Amino acid sequence: MHSPENERIKRAYFIYLKEARRLGEHSIDTAAAALARFEEYTKHRDFKRFHIQQAIGFKTQLSELVSPRTGQRLSRATVFSTLNALRAFFQWLSTQPGYRSHLTSADAEYFALSDKEARIAKAIADRPVPTVDQIRQVLETMPSSTDIELRNRAVVAFTLLTGARDGAVASFKRKHVDVVEGKVVQDAREVRTKFSKTFTTWFFPVGDDVRQIVVDWVHYLDSLQLFGPSDPLFPATVVVQDQYHLFQTGGLSRRHWSNATPSGPSSRRRSPARDWRTPIHTLFARRWPSSASAYAEHRKSSKPGAKTWVTSRC
Repeated sequence: MHSPENERIKRAYFIYLKEARRLGEHSIDTAAAALARFEEYTKHRDFKRFHIQQAIGFKTQLSELVSPRTGQRLSRATVFSTLNALRAFFQWLSTQPGYRSHLTSADAEYFALSDKEARIAKAIADRPVPTVDQIRQVLETMPSSTDIELRNRAVVAFTLLTGARDGAVASFKRKHVDVVEGKVVQDAREVRTKFSKTFTTWFFPVGDDVRQIVVDWVHYLDSLQLFGPSDPLFPATVVVQDQYHLFQTGGLSRRHWSNATPSGPSSRRRSPARDWRTPIHTLFARRWPSSASAYAEHRKSSKPGAKTWVTSRC
């Protein structure tokens, strides 16, 4: 059973992170997920009853926990970020009225990893990425008969052509892209850029066929959909109810996707009818194909655990 006191102090902490520390939604979600894991371990015991053995035991359990997505133990980076979030929370908690007599800032240090484990967690490893030819093969196999399918295909082509971050792609407006000059103005006042920096990027020379997909999409928005400069470059999907009160796609809206986060507290338990508020990642599955053939093979077998990248039909 959840502790009301814990819920109140967590809410105060999240407000502190947002308003005082000026952290973004992703960082706050990370802290919330870490606290949820810890409370599950302690069976939602009141934070005032915290003991250092809880931190030690939780560290041990977390290191042995298996990810349901990969079937393997949690990565050191995940363990490191979770424990760091908990350490920051309990350091803050030790300064709050009503908790000072129960906690000290030193108690939070029991969430720290060893220096060796911390170095492993912070090591940067190369990640496998698709080649240009593999992405081009995906573009060739993607359907493009409806406005939704055209948009999905254009998102992939635009990402390859510009190298833009997914958060930026979800927030671009039509006016930010100049297909004649071959440039993208990433204006931090309207686009979710890294570190909120404003800069201009230019199309990569990845092939005229890829560029043409983006050019055709922009022309489709301007000429057929009559989008204006302030309308989204990749609008969200409109979801409507049919005569049987079942949800189905109803075309393109004039609203942005809410963000580019695959999942999280902000996107849970949301009505499909409010689809424009869901993340742009819901267009696609979570992974790219290890090869172009893996994409086609997945369409036949849908083998569980296959590391493929599949477009959504909606």
